[in-house]
Amino acid sequence: MTVKLTVENAVQAKKEIEDLVTQGYTHDDIYIFAHDKKRGKDITDALDTEEVSMKEQGFLDSMKNMFSSRGDELRSKMEAAGLSKEEAARAESELDEGKLVLIAQK
Repeated sequence: MTVKLTVENAVQAKKEIEDLVTQGYTHDDIYIFAHDKKRGKDITDALDTEEVSMKEQGFLDSMKNMFSSRGDELRSKMEAAGLSKEEAARAESELDEGKLVLIAQK
């Protein structure tokens, strides 16, 4: 099951992650996305969540993302984390507004 949540900041993300963990998700099941790459990495590191890697995306998509726009890269990674194309496009719009998107997938 895939759960997608949108929050305003890292404090809200931390609370949502704690709630997801009480529902049986592990930190390895949870991904955080931010439009700014550094912000996303910092929050992922601070809250001990997973990064979408070649394991989830596959080699070709990972290589393609090296040459894609940030929006394309984020949509591709969110799809790899469990969202449909349409859900990933909507989530990327939320990221454009400065929000954070959490995806949890068992």
